[in-house]
Amino acid sequence: MGKTISGDRLKVFFFECARKSFWELGLNDQAVIEYIANVLTAFAHTDQLYRLRAPSGRRLDSVVEMLSARAATTSSAAPQPPVLREREMRKYVGDYTLFMSGLFRSYIEKTGVLDYYMQEGRRSYWKVSELDLALYQTGFLLFQELSKNFEYYSGALDYMRKACFAAGPGEDPFGQFLRQFEGWIKVNLSDN
Repeated sequence: MGKTISGDRLKVFFFECARKSFWELGLNDQAVIEYIANVLTAFAHTDQLYRLRAPSGRRLDSVVEMLSARAATTSSAAPQPPVLREREMRKYVGDYTLFMSGLFRSYIEKTGVLDYYMQEGRRSYWKVSELDLALYQTGFLLFQELSKNFEYYSGALDYMRKACFAAGPGEDPFGQFLRQFEGWIKVNLSDN
């Protein structure tokens, strides 16, 4: 059986990639960089990236479907209060649109939904900030920042992908990423 990489090591890897790339672009907000590293760490696991499912069990990978499922979920009985379900859904949609429009921008552009992802990401993060403020939760300023500058952070993730995970001519981009990641892990494991 292969080795599994701990969440802490994965987070450190993504934090360093994001910090370096974002700082090269003049984006120095530590809280945003840490938040985005957390999103990347969580979404490195497909069960988190595609955690929303249709009633049939099919994973939802369309923002429109996610928002439609939200309407269906809101009307059903669930243990969580509706406002918290709405916050969780909006946070997930914001994270998903940021992740996809940043790291998989060429795919999102090919499907013709980049502008929609930008709008929905901004809208979702703003809704999270409003709900946090209404619920007297800290952190609403972070989500306001993510909303206001969604396009910059998405672009910074696209830059990070190009700078840190670029494939050579004719190479599989994910294969190159995995080789870089394995090399990083080997170096850091030897430091322990």
